Amino acid sequence: MATQRTANVFITNQTDGTAQIQLSHMNNSNGNQAGAWTAAPGQTVGPLVVHFVTGFGTGGILDWWTVAMSVENGSTPGIYQNTGTLAFPHWKECQLQTGDVNKDLHFTVSTTDFYTNLASGGCHDGMTRLSNYSPIRNVFVLMLENRSFDHMWGRSGIPGLTVPAPGTSNSYNGTSYPVSSPAPTAMTGDPGHEFADVLEQLAGAGATYPPGGPYPPITMTGFASNYATTTDEALPPPTADHIGDVMMEFDTPTQMPTSYALATSFAICDHWFCSIPGPTWPNRFFVHGASSAGLEHAPTTAQIVEWETVAGFVLPHGSIYDALTANKLQWRLYNDNTDAYSDNPQNGSLFGALPQVTALKNVTLLEVNSLTHFASDLQGPYPYQYTFIEPNYGDVTSNTYVGGSSQHPMDDIYGGEALIKGVYEAIRNSPLWETSLLIITYDEHGGFYDSVAPPPAAPPADGSGTAYNDTGFAFDLLGVRVPAIVVSPLIAAGTVDHTVYDHTSALATVERLFGFGALTARDAAANDLRHLFTQTTARTDCPTTLPAPVARMGRVLPDGASEAAAAAEDDLPLEDSGNLPAFLATARKAAYDTYATTPQERAIVDEEYAAITTRGEAKAFVARVMAKATLFRDSQPRPVM
Repeated sequence: MATQRTANVFITNQTDGTAQIQLSHMNNSNGNQAGAWTAAPGQTVGPLVVHFVTGFGTGGILDWWTVAMSVENGSTPGIYQNTGTLAFPHWKECQLQTGDVNKDLHFTVSTTDFYTNLASGGCHDGMTRLSNYSPIRNVFVLMLENRSFDHMWGRSGIPGLTVPAPGTSNSYNGTSYPVSSPAPTAMTGDPGHEFADVLEQLAGAGATYPPGGPYPPITMTGFASNYATTTDEALPPPTADHIGDVMMEFDTPTQMPTSYALATSFAICDHWFCSIPGPTWPNRFFVHGASSAGLEHAPTTAQIVEWETVAGFVLPHGSIYDALTANKLQWRLYNDNTDAYSDNPQNGSLFGALPQVTALKNVTLLEVNSLTHFASDLQGPYPYQYTFIEPNYGDVTSNTYVGGSSQHPMDDIYGGEALIKGVYEAIRNSPLWETSLLIITYDEHGGFYDSVAPPPAAPPADGSGTAYNDTGFAFDLLGVRVPAIVVSPLIAAGTVDHTVYDHTSALATVERLFGFGALTARDAAANDLRHLFTQTTARTDCPTTLPAPVARMGRVLPDGASEAAAAAEDDLPLEDSGNLPAFLATARKAAYDTYATTPQERAIVDEEYAAITTRGEAKAFVARVMAKATLFRDSQPRPVM
């Protein structure tokens, strides 16, 4: 008969430097147990109380161990992880038995060896050096959608933030639209955010950008006029009574309690700007590679076809994922592919589960993991220096983005708040917490008002050329200010940071933490986040949970649109530029990257893709591709247990 047992595990630092040690134990009868400690040279730390079973029928229940160690000083500083086996990287099997029950077990770890010294016997594993020493071992970036800083945080009441002066307003057709609160949690229309829209928002109606610049004088006066007349995303402009919505700010503590608690517990950055004064796709390329290869607008179908000929979007100096791989560092991608966080997922679409990062060359759908197992992944060995997380984008097909977790303007903010809560709590309650950094930001401002003029920027200077550049934009100006929260137990609570950042600051932080070079002149010049680590030891007062989002805050469409309405939308023609054709092309690349690998299989996919002329046909294509690609991906072995 099986009996539940425990033992106490201590571990000794056998290096000549101060080390941060994370030890984890796992078996399929008792799950995971993990502990983290700082140990001086020769010091023994613990205990980790481990749970296991003994008795009849338990011989097949194996015990697995993993250890990660950051050695700060001494003769061999660096980040180390035990090697494990080919089948189970970084896990070492060493079974607890009757002789270990209620014992104090003394493990040892050095830069070369990990010994699991059981009373019943012992096992040995080697150690692998992962990178230079860093107080942060794992950097996580969560990027949401289309909100400006003032829109989210202007009425937060957090002391010291740079926010609009009383009486600030924009005008349109003789009507003044003041900055006010509370903002609607879902917009009736989608504010413009293409390059030309942002030009008007920053410089006023009638402003022009001569090819190659300079950018006209910035006044921050054109947000209301642009929203009143925008037809981006093939949607009608707002009615007169909603023009002022673009100037409104959330009552942050009551409307966004999750984000508010996180920002006040760690650091909020009030001078984080998106990387270009333009839309989603080029800004997301900047967070992946400190460049957009000259793209300053939503890509057209012709441009997408051009980059697909080389199996993905090519950044001249490669992406952060290429750089990490070249430097023998590891990375991981996640997305909300099951739409687990929205309050109305029935209104989403299959397009929303497509991760934008897979548009890049050398990044495939096979590399993107589901957030459904994010928290459990963090409990085991997690040797990934960099993790990028994408939301679910909701209903991309109708251009409303409803039913997702990205916080896109026409969706409510509940899904994104729930996603932030889930990601933070998974990291906070993992053994990685004390050496982790989480950055939460937004790809661009989404057309919402902000009061701070974007500053100059260093052009990437990476030889991007003009193939994707319609305006001659010189990439010498940052985009509009966006929200950013930076989370780590090494950051003091209530930090307000006025340092100028853009999305390449995340890359600069990773590059400088782990000791490899910049991708372009933009991230080489970017400020990084290391100065925020003012605590010499990890704080012990960080919240383990965050307040729940305010439920059902915004637009909730009927469950199941009428057949007539759905048919009418399906019959609409597929537009030639914007998110829908870009995500459609990403779906075709997903087919190439997974199940369609032979010339014959790809010819079938190409024929289906070329035949698409309507939104309904696009939805049907994505449904077929995602079903097959997901089945293929899920059939592949997972790299962690």
